[in-house]
Amino acid sequence: MKKKINYIKLTLDLLMGIAFALLFNKQVLGGLSFHEWTGTIIGGAFLAHIALNWRWVKNMTLKLFDRKMPALTRFGYILNVLLLISMTTIIVSGVFISRILFPGMNVGDQAWFKVTHISLSFVTLITVGVHIGLHWKWVMTVVQRLAPSSKGQVWLSYIAKAAAILILVFGVYEMNQTSFVQRVSSAVSIVGGGSQMGMGGRPSFEGEKGERVMPDEDAAEGQEGRPEGRAGFEGGFRGGQEGHGGSANAFQVLATYFGILAVFVVIVYYLEKLWSRRKKKLKLG
Repeated sequence: MKKKINYIKLTLDLLMGIAFALLFNKQVLGGLSFHEWTGTIIGGAFLAHIALNWRWVKNMTLKLFDRKMPALTRFGYILNVLLLISMTTIIVSGVFISRILFPGMNVGDQAWFKVTHISLSFVTLITVGVHIGLHWKWVMTVVQRLAPSSKGQVWLSYIAKAAAILILVFGVYEMNQTSFVQRVSSAVSIVGGGSQMGMGGRPSFEGEKGERVMPDEDAAEGQEGRPEGRAGFEGGFRGGQEGHGGSANAFQVLATYFGILAVFVVIVYYLEKLWSRRKKKLKLG
């Protein structure tokens, strides 16, 4: 029974990851309709993910202030809380700016909800990457049970390390191509209520006196000369009928944002391994 639940968890997580990556381009698979429907489904899947892990959530909450709790476990719990808050905010803000499913939801400052929705998505991509990196051992354990193999494990370890290096290089390249660092920096400023926010809580797009300019919708569609399909989160907003037409290449979008996601997965996974080895040495010493 436990094995089946683990397989369900892994399948659900994989589907959520694919869907989440595709949401970074509103020209994919039918445009805005796909974006809103998929975003709504992800909201339900996210709640299902929490329900499947409810026992862990309950136990960790009860033990949170226990001094014996490992620092890494406490960090993972805090990360999950941040992920819950950011995903909830993305879902709620998405409902408020909806044009297909909830067109009548004109609540508050639409511009602020839109910028928050976009900005938090990039921050959440990092959070998801860190979350996966912390649980990568569990992922590999479940996968190995599906296809157990005792031969060639030494070679597999070398292949895995080589793949990790290639993934890092590809991911860093995609981060540069999509101006990912700039977007995250702008997102942090907005969420933190820094200089990005103009009067009345509105985001400043004008770059007044020393303020950092928030990447506009054209910038979010990808840099000039980039192949179609590598557009950013706002891709298609200035396209036909404001994103209603789907023309971007889904595989390119997946490669781009899975590549970026993988950078954080790989870094966190190997940092966690180093941390564990260091702890073992300290115990033995």
